[in-house]
Amino acid sequence: MPSAPTRRDRPTPFRLRPAAALIAAGACALGLLAGPARADGQRPDERGERELRAALEGLVRAPEGPPGAIALLQRGKDVKVYRAGVADVRTGQPPQPTDHMRLASVAKAFSGAVALQLVDRGKLRLDDTIGKRLPHLPRAWHKVTLRQLLQHTSGMPDFSESGQFAELLQDDPRREFDSRRLLDFVAGEPLRFRPGSRYQYSNSDNIAVALMVEAVTGRPYEEVLYRLVLRPLGLRDTSLPRGYRFPGPYLHGYVFEQGEPQDVSTDLSMSAVWASGGVVSTPNDLNAFMRAYAGGALVSEKTRKQQTKWVEGSSVNPGPGHNKAGLALFRYKTRCGVVYGHTGTILGYTQFAAATPDGKRSVTLSLTTQLGEATTPDLVAQMRDVQEDFVCELLRR
Repeated sequence: MPSAPTRRDRPTPFRLRPAAALIAAGACALGLLAGPARADGQRPDERGERELRAALEGLVRAPEGPPGAIALLQRGKDVKVYRAGVADVRTGQPPQPTDHMRLASVAKAFSGAVALQLVDRGKLRLDDTIGKRLPHLPRAWHKVTLRQLLQHTSGMPDFSESGQFAELLQDDPRREFDSRRLLDFVAGEPLRFRPGSRYQYSNSDNIAVALMVEAVTGRPYEEVLYRLVLRPLGLRDTSLPRGYRFPGPYLHGYVFEQGEPQDVSTDLSMSAVWASGGVVSTPNDLNAFMRAYAGGALVSEKTRKQQTKWVEGSSVNPGPGHNKAGLALFRYKTRCGVVYGHTGTILGYTQFAAATPDGKRSVTLSLTTQLGEATTPDLVAQMRDVQEDFVCELLRR
């Protein structure tokens, strides 16, 4: 258990937004690591790459834009790394594909990968209910199914919107919560609507998913995540920590006070978000995961068909184009075509990761500040344009 922060290193209140927003979810140097050059020394489609570099740089240079940004774009075995700004405003170190970072709600895709593999193994069914697998939870929630939890059609009240939770988090953002009791904050509340009747994103959904995983395996969720996802995919730099620290090197996350970036990288305990937003990874590992997950490599064709039955819906920070929601996966229909993936936003970080439905092409975009439609709508619009530009380059023939 981490030691309590001292007054000196404890985050100050100005850095904190409401709890639901925290969870929801120098000169700018720009570099590009590209694949092999042509015989004439010119990289292919140099104009398109210049435009992507300019778009990423424009996002970093925007008022209160992210101090740093890094994007990976992969076609087959060819990987290009685009970066703008810095990973650390103090040292000026540029972002690297091996830098650790918080994945925010992209963690929900990891819990989806675990649960859907257990469906394939016959340990869970998509129509299993909370009443069957988690009978200790409030009776009012008992008809909610695993399918509805994964698709955010459950109607579950969001624990991160609880006043008591927000007060505790505000008092000590590094507090170590009992992650398996996060739903207690809303245990006295009814469902928001009849399960399956409509879509509403809720951080409670994936907490319940992880509890179902533990109920049918008899093992901690972290262990099952490692056995079914991290180890098979070779994700050596991905973990689900409980505290506020994480491995170095890392992308520093920032908020702005009077226009100046303030480092909040280690201001929030991941026990407050757990399976719903606590995963730490690197751009390299995130890219590898999303290629496998969005490409369907982790589940059977039968389960994949269920996963990709779409409804209208998006995560807290919409991805590019027109969004629809599947089971712990989103469909982004852009002007250039379709990709599957997930977004995430948390204190200090904003994430987007997607791949083509066959998993052969992928893109990730990681920013070192939290952007949200309620607080930074212009920046979110600009970011979504940049995301779509990268998707279009990814899908270019």
